[in-house]
Amino acid sequence: MTIEELRIRIDELDRQLVELLCERARSAQLIGRMKASTSLPVYEPDRERIVYANVRAANKGPLPDIELTHIYERIIDVMRALQRNELASQRNAQAASAESAPGHGAGSPIPETGKNP
Repeated sequence: MTIEELRIRIDELDRQLVELLCERARSAQLIGRMKASTSLPVYEPDRERIVYANVRAANKGPLPDIELTHIYERIIDVMRALQRNELASQRNAQAASAESAPGHGAGSPIPETGKNP
């Protein structure tokens, strides 16, 4: 294979990685929603240890386990941030719906002049 052919192959692999990472992110978002509804914490160190062990067990090289673990640490950091965003969005939606409920401060809207009628 030529360098150009190998680069084309790497580009294809990168596209596949992006697709898989986005699929993983969607799953993490769903888990974040479920955690919010069940009051589970975003950070679950036992689960992360399992993920790292699974990654090391699946590793057939040439990446050393430690380097693959570093990559997954970053992936998990990003997924955890997505879950935190899901929790924040859900809390904001709950707060907004509570504010708009009858008797909870939902009155006449203030005109654009900023003055009360």
